[in-house]
Amino acid sequence: MKRPARVRALFAPAVIALSLYVAVTLPVRLGLDLRGGTQIVLETRSTPTTEADGEATDRTLEVLRGRIDALGVAEPTLVRSGEDRIIVELPGVQDPRRAADVLGRTAQLSVHPVLGSGSGEAEGGGERLLPDESGERLRLGAPSLTGEDVEGAEARFDQQSGAGWHVTVDFRDDRGWARLTGEAACRPAGDPQRRVAVVLDDKIISSPQVDPSVSCGAGITGGSTRITGSFSSDEARELALLISGGALPVPVETVEQRTVGPTLGAEAIAASTWAAVVGTALTAVFIVVVYRLMGVLATIALACYGLISYAALAALGATLTLPGLAGFVLTIGMAVDANVLVFERAREEYAARNRPSGRSALTAGFKGAFSAIADSNITTLIAAVLLFLLASGPVRGFGVTLGIGVLASMISTLVITRVLTEYAVGRRSVHRRPRSTGIASTGRVRDRLTRRDPQLMRRPRRWLAVCVGVLVLSASGIAVRGLDFGVEFTGGRLIEYSTAAPVDPDRARAALADAGFPQAVVQSSGDNGLTVRTEELGNDEAAEVAETIGGLGGGAEKVRDELIGPSLGDELRRNALVALGLALGAQLLYLAVRFRWTFGTAAVGALAHDVVVLTGIFAWLGKPIDGVFLAALLTVIGYSVNDSVVVFDRIRELWRKDRGTPLAQVTNRAILQTLPRTVNTGIGAAFVLTALAVLGGDSLTDFALALLIGLAVGTYSSVFTAAPLAIELNGRGAAPRGTRRPDTPRHGGGSADGDRTKALTREAPGR
Repeated sequence: MKRPARVRALFAPAVIALSLYVAVTLPVRLGLDLRGGTQIVLETRSTPTTEADGEATDRTLEVLRGRIDALGVAEPTLVRSGEDRIIVELPGVQDPRRAADVLGRTAQLSVHPVLGSGSGEAEGGGERLLPDESGERLRLGAPSLTGEDVEGAEARFDQQSGAGWHVTVDFRDDRGWARLTGEAACRPAGDPQRRVAVVLDDKIISSPQVDPSVSCGAGITGGSTRITGSFSSDEARELALLISGGALPVPVETVEQRTVGPTLGAEAIAASTWAAVVGTALTAVFIVVVYRLMGVLATIALACYGLISYAALAALGATLTLPGLAGFVLTIGMAVDANVLVFERAREEYAARNRPSGRSALTAGFKGAFSAIADSNITTLIAAVLLFLLASGPVRGFGVTLGIGVLASMISTLVITRVLTEYAVGRRSVHRRPRSTGIASTGRVRDRLTRRDPQLMRRPRRWLAVCVGVLVLSASGIAVRGLDFGVEFTGGRLIEYSTAAPVDPDRARAALADAGFPQAVVQSSGDNGLTVRTEELGNDEAAEVAETIGGLGGGAEKVRDELIGPSLGDELRRNALVALGLALGAQLLYLAVRFRWTFGTAAVGALAHDVVVLTGIFAWLGKPIDGVFLAALLTVIGYSVNDSVVVFDRIRELWRKDRGTPLAQVTNRAILQTLPRTVNTGIGAAFVLTALAVLGGDSLTDFALALLIGLAVGTYSSVFTAAPLAIELNGRGAAPRGTRRPDTPRHGGGSADGDRTKALTREAPGR
């Protein structure tokens, strides 16, 4: 055994063992859309005295962490995103109103003397007129203490006296508190002026009365005091955290809020898992039928690929979201592509050279397919990296799982599949039965193409005209029907309800209009599901919408709630365009380096064609253009370019061997030779995507539909758009990078290029 083979033989079981250990010991962290809960994105705002930079955002995050810990939420997550954003995840919190109110209170904490009760306007001298907890308006004097004077507060339960819950407040210096309470104690019991008011965010959060046991002028000393009352445990904890948390260094604004019910999360997991099982099983059966023993071993390698991907997610601490789970399922189909490339090259080598050894054909297959595998996977990684860098939330999670899946597929194919297949073809029993390997025959698709030898690229401009027609028809959908941008791009609020009884969307729309929401867009979602999309709503208005829907449907349970601020919507829409532009530019740059600028331009032109066609079809169907669609679109970009890369890689290889043949003839041969791989890969991916569309549930239907359309469009565009466009751009004499023109003598006054082209054109029929 040669050294590279020994290294692979040792590396493969080591990777599998390590992945198995990680998968067993480290669970993958599920996103809120899979386990239920609330996600709130806060954006810090600058003030005249404090700039909302990274340092201020970090200080704000620590204050928020203390507030959330006091709320008692299990396993909360707070992370800074960029310079001025904080992402807060609260598992299990289905009503975000209380959490959002607690997190968003930002004004300076202050303690005021109560000057009396009354109405009207506050007088000067720092006086304020605010309602207390019961709604009674109190006239407050200038603040005597601020949040800086408070050392901490804690909710406690008095077990000895049975007085119940109370809040203990500690002060850094008790002189101010003693003076304030001493003055209040001089008033008779029941007088509003015997109270002190604790104010946060222009709201009185507590206005206790000084106990009768406190003497006039002496006040409460000792640096600590106790606020008693008929507190529940939650009320006492909330008051304590508001007092101890004090003020945020800078104001914050909620720019995004998502709430997902645990039922939706459980259903999404079950649906996606079932789709993964069915899709993978169908793909495995197809591979085994086509490639026999090699297909069985490739299926084993695909199972190892799934294990490696899962372990990588767990080891990196990545959060698995619903689009991420869909991306994980999708990459199972994409992982088939590398195996198909290898096996088809091995078939070619076996048939072309009549190799007596399946091992040598397989080795040549891995060697011949390596450049196409590397190029196609790198182009997909480009899309994954752009998703990770430019997107946020679930779409970013999709980019993580897509990137991990691509890397895991390369390890699965180039290491695990190779170790298994080389070991198998080296057995005597397999050597005596070469047809059992699946690579000793060329396959029905290749045999049929060889017999018919269609000249697909004889008139490339006709194919380009057809593609332009498809492009115009699709683009007219954007012009005629317009794009239905989702909440992510427009800002607003989207709430999905599950009602006890079916509700007609028109009836719900009329009821919401009567309730004061005439612009609400109501759509049916499943049997008893209803989706309401409006402009930006406050939590009180959202509660009114829920009450209206519940009255129509005999009760309504909120299963999803998304609030996107207008500033974030503009940013996401801008980032989407930037992501698409950078994706096309990165593809062009990479392909120009690997091949030739004309080939890169042709591939990018085909990609732009795919983007417009897919977007136009979604416009005609009235489907929303949202974050999940963006994830699917960028995946289509990465997947579509794979086919173009495979064709261009074969063109480069053929033209190196036969440098004088016109590009149209070389391209035609390259298409016919790679078409079996395209068909087999497309069928394998279609199984997974169809299972995802049919079994993946409502939340994944549009995602899978976009990928199925992209798969079909990308397959034909690589043959009938990219290839003809490359021929037209190259003219009739240019060669791809890595080849050189043969030295041709000049004849008469004509150029060498022109004379050579004419001569080769006359010789072509004889080839």
